[in-house]
Amino acid sequence: MKIFFRYQTFRFIWLTKLSGQRFRKSHQLGAPLTLADFEAINRCERSLPKNFNFAGDVLDQWSQKEKTGERPANPALWWVNGKGDEVKWSFGELGSLSRKAANVLTKPCGLERGDRVAVILPRIPEWWLINVACMRTGLVFMPGTTQLTAKDILYRLRASKAKCVVASEEVIPAVESIVSECPDLKTKLLVSPHSQNGWLSFPELFQTASAEHSCVETGSQEPMAIYFTSGTTGSPKMAQHSQSSLGIGYTLCGRYWLDLKSTDIIWNMSDTGWIKAAIGSVFSSWLQGACVFVHRMAQFDTDTFLDTLTTYPITTLCSAPTVYRMLVQKDLKRYKFKKLRHCLTGGEPLNAEVLEQWKVQTGLELYEGYGQTEVGIICANQKGQEIKPGSMGKGVLPYDVQIIDENGNILPPGKEGEIALRLTSTRPFCFFSEYVDNPEKTAATIRGNFYVTGDRGVMDSDGYFWFVGRADDVIISSGYRIGPFEVESALIEHPAVVESAVVSSPDPVRGEVVKAFVVLSAPFKSSNPEKLTLELQDHVKKSTAPYKYPRKVEFVKELPKTITGKIKRNVLRDHEWGRT
Repeated sequence: MKIFFRYQTFRFIWLTKLSGQRFRKSHQLGAPLTLADFEAINRCERSLPKNFNFAGDVLDQWSQKEKTGERPANPALWWVNGKGDEVKWSFGELGSLSRKAANVLTKPCGLERGDRVAVILPRIPEWWLINVACMRTGLVFMPGTTQLTAKDILYRLRASKAKCVVASEEVIPAVESIVSECPDLKTKLLVSPHSQNGWLSFPELFQTASAEHSCVETGSQEPMAIYFTSGTTGSPKMAQHSQSSLGIGYTLCGRYWLDLKSTDIIWNMSDTGWIKAAIGSVFSSWLQGACVFVHRMAQFDTDTFLDTLTTYPITTLCSAPTVYRMLVQKDLKRYKFKKLRHCLTGGEPLNAEVLEQWKVQTGLELYEGYGQTEVGIICANQKGQEIKPGSMGKGVLPYDVQIIDENGNILPPGKEGEIALRLTSTRPFCFFSEYVDNPEKTAATIRGNFYVTGDRGVMDSDGYFWFVGRADDVIISSGYRIGPFEVESALIEHPAVVESAVVSSPDPVRGEVVKAFVVLSAPFKSSNPEKLTLELQDHVKKSTAPYKYPRKVEFVKELPKTITGKIKRNVLRDHEWGRT
């Protein structure tokens, strides 16, 4: 990671060059937009400005507040790799460095406003630089995980007509194997201290790039990013977000669910390929002026994770339930977290058992949130609200969340249906703009006066929502509808179970039955598998409705290496039905 030391060496030279840099002002309002303005817009109490750019209207304003002393001396980005390397950037430094990165993209890379850029990088500082640089130049960034296969990358580059791919070393072989099939791809930009034939070197170009750059005045509804989101059939859809849907649409999320202030330090564990990284590690956090903490951690390790919480003054933690399930297997009372005060989770339902264990061992609540790539946070447990174990909380502003039937009728409390958002006469600005080149799928998200999520749930009489499962995850066996999460929640209560994933499995009599893939805890790994299967089946029968018990159980060493239960189930279900 020699490149990070270069940043530290040259940063003061760059900053002195920028001492006269002017910050963008909203031409519509005549003055910089404030956090109060963004909150009012997010609540739909104030109209969306004609123009908006997150880099110019948010990041550069925090930089200005640093200069006047209105923001504390917290870094904007704090990156570590566990090997002694560390990067700390203020908003001012982030601004100057991202302007240099913007010049790399527009000059040697030859990219123009509106071009699409595939960004396939791990948790390294350049991921943040490239994304902010894309905002400054009006480029459309398309994040992807480094776990993408050559086939995945080929589909994304071709479907999006991407002009550039920005990648780290480990991605080179996959890109090189398919690049000849991507006629629109003009530039390959490598983020690595090593060079590669046919690739431009980001570190070399960055070092000599000018620090003078004028932020593009993007329209509020102009495209900012594309996220590829999988469905049950066909290839992933390209969900396109605007400058404002991401840049303003997460203001209330940062204040009320993440409970952030400019003095906070948030560690969000999401992979850089998912929108949750954008929510927790870019937009919600930086709208509030908070510090984003990042640990390189290529592979999740519980000891490293816990050591980090005891070493660094992290106040806010956000991670998937899978991580908390692994953490509560440890004796957490032995650890003294330095500053941790607020813990969040999302991406899949949280088991009530895990919530209880976390609170008993740490004294901290877990605040679950539920949302989608397309529309952001929909429901959440927020500070000041009672937490009902197993619930994903109440609907959040600006949405009116309801449970509806297949005809678009609102269902009463206690009735299972589809989770949906009631629409007014105009489409909310914080929605995704469209599935690119797929008007049919875009239109299919609307049913009458509702946006339908494709998830099934129940609302209780107090307005709390309870997740049942994806509409396509629900298992129908002998006429019974079974949500996999209910079975997984029952299984994890048993001491033998560290983790599980429940999917449908073909059955000649019932059409499909419940199958559980189970990772065992150490004391049970030598147990008789047949006896343990019966024990787990009996346990589930007692914990939930008997018809929901897994008729098939397979013990595995580990589940697919994805961070959310939804993706794990998709992988296992496809395997079970012979679709891989």
